[in-house]
Amino acid sequence: MDFIPVFAQVAPTGGFGGSELLFSIAPILMVLPIWYFLVIRPQQQRMTDHKQMIANVRRGDTIVTTGGLIGKVIRVVDDNEVQVEIADNVRVRLLRQMISDVRSKGDTSSKDAA
Repeated sequence: MDFIPVFAQVAPTGGFGGSELLFSIAPILMVLPIWYFLVIRPQQQRMTDHKQMIANVRRGDTIVTTGGLIGKVIRVVDDNEVQVEIADNVRVRLLRQMISDVRSKGDTSSKDAA
């Protein structure tokens, strides 16, 4: 006759104990503040700066669109649109949200190059 080995097992306690729950949640609670300061807060600051930059677009400013076109603002149509000259006698209407960078009047170099 062959015998099958049988090992004794401890019955489960029915859930997490108080200390087990604390040790399983503690790493998550420690990561949340780090995540906030490294990811969420800088993104909110960039969004705020971008909205302020777009709101301050004036006639004569040189802008860069999200598509990479560089042009000069000819006139501000309304709160949502500007008219931009991208070449001699080539004017287009552009939504303000599509502006990625605003350069000062007459500034043709990038801020990053400085």
